[in-house]
Amino acid sequence: MGCPRISVALGMFDGVHIGHQSIIRHAVELARTERGTAAVLTFSNHPLSVLAPERQPLSIGCPALRREIVQELGVDLLVDIPFSKELSVLSPEDFLRLLQERMAPVHVVTGPNFTFGFEGKGTGKTLMEHGREFGFTAEVCPAVMRHERPVSSTRVRILIAEGRLALVNEFLGRCFVYRGQVVHGDERGRTIGFPTANLEIPETQAMLPKGAYAVRVRVGDEPYIGMANIGNNPTFAGERKIRMEVHIDRFAKDIYDEFIEVGFVERLRGEQKFDSAEMLVGQLKQDLENARRILA
Repeated sequence: MGCPRISVALGMFDGVHIGHQSIIRHAVELARTERGTAAVLTFSNHPLSVLAPERQPLSIGCPALRREIVQELGVDLLVDIPFSKELSVLSPEDFLRLLQERMAPVHVVTGPNFTFGFEGKGTGKTLMEHGREFGFTAEVCPAVMRHERPVSSTRVRILIAEGRLALVNEFLGRCFVYRGQVVHGDERGRTIGFPTANLEIPETQAMLPKGAYAVRVRVGDEPYIGMANIGNNPTFAGERKIRMEVHIDRFAKDIYDEFIEVGFVERLRGEQKFDSAEMLVGQLKQDLENARRILA
């Protein structure tokens, strides 16, 4: 039995949006045609985190989520390597030589914006010109277009910041998801009948604007519905670090220190400051009713 014929999708794939998915699916199709192995080669950290930290883009999704989405697309092998200064100074040819030595692909697939090698001098054209020399054929998949423009991670980040959730979810091909560890909060929600799981939001994370959202929540393997508030909790706390408070509908378990997944479906309203706890409770009841209707 010979070595497996490997088809590799190359890219950063932050967020694994529908453009990324088309690249990965094509690599999977090539592998299945030859009864070979479908692989993804990516970086565990964004190259700009090494080359220009001040310009490092916000993360759309965590590595664990990327891994799961990639696996769902039918990929057999995910090679997730740290981007380093040593890697950044390789010439495009040396990068391809390293790829050949480590993976020996027969097909390499990437998107129109992928660059590699020192100062990003390697492009899709480089792959196609030098592929035969390194034992593979190369293809550059066309950008996936939506609303007359290419879907890109940069465009998704802008839409997240603008709160255009319907477009974000369209471009991702699924709900925008945040995963975080439940931390101790003020526990004030319990006293008003709306206990919340509190999640900190790192400054490196792309996040929606302040407000209340209808969400789908996953605790372990169990799915729930609920509502999430992103903000400073102005009714009680005033100005403070932005956090996420998630009320899980019909849920009463202790999940401190557990990781949960929050999928954002629709915005309910902007952040508001209420004159009393009673007014806040009234609004939360209305929010929950609206969330149940949206998520039914």
